[in-house]
Amino acid sequence: MNVYEDFSAELDPRWQRYVVGNGALEPTGATLRLVNANASNRQYTDAQIDDYQGLPRRRFPWRPPLRLTVRARFSHPAGSGPSNLKGTAGFGFWNDPFLMTGARTPTLPRAIWFFYASPPSNMKLDLDTPGYGWKAATIDALRPSALLLAPLAPLAVLLMNLRPLYRALWPPIQRALSVQEAVVEAEMTEWHTYAIEWGVERARFRVDERTVLGDAPSPRGPLGFVMWLDNQYMVVTPWGRLGWGLLDVPGRQWMEVDWLSVEKVEI
Repeated sequence: MNVYEDFSAELDPRWQRYVVGNGALEPTGATLRLVNANASNRQYTDAQIDDYQGLPRRRFPWRPPLRLTVRARFSHPAGSGPSNLKGTAGFGFWNDPFLMTGARTPTLPRAIWFFYASPPSNMKLDLDTPGYGWKAATIDALRPSALLLAPLAPLAVLLMNLRPLYRALWPPIQRALSVQEAVVEAEMTEWHTYAIEWGVERARFRVDERTVLGDAPSPRGPLGFVMWLDNQYMVVTPWGRLGWGLLDVPGRQWMEVDWLSVEKVEI
């Protein structure tokens, strides 16, 4: 099944809306803007489209091999200053592990996506990549290799607080979790064409035909498509720091999407 959406007409019914707080979906006639306006740290705000609301995870629609292509830009650049994009944003495929759009059993994450998080987020899952910023990323914490490590997690967290042990022990854990990330250097406020080639075993991420992350581990399907912009932050580190919260977002910030496609291809 191939899908193409250019947002020039009414939003295709396959794309379900999820709008919370001061979020909004604003068609321009040629594009779609996902908007957060004057979001408050007292209320979750999200502007999102997806294709899995109300479905059990076994019926999420997408499995590899396929290619997702999105042409998009953002209102604000990546970074930590007052004029930078706040919260999290992105597009790709995941298993909605945190019950955001339906009553499902909580689970561990699987995802393959372009993902943005602003400070104070710190999801330090890749040894060599910052825990925030605009990134290409994969994770599959439900692989048997990852689940076998679960009983050792309390001891591992303690050991990770010693930097030499962290650098020695985290890489095999990262591989077991199928985590691989790369910073996307493309300026977020400019139009770019983003592509995810999700193969059965390996994945590749491109921006304007340039590979930014190649030969990454592929999560297993089925997964659902998601595209969102919200005002949350999250902290998850190997040395045991955990946190979640909401951010004030004065004024308007948005992600604008020109078109997207999902194609079943051999990778």
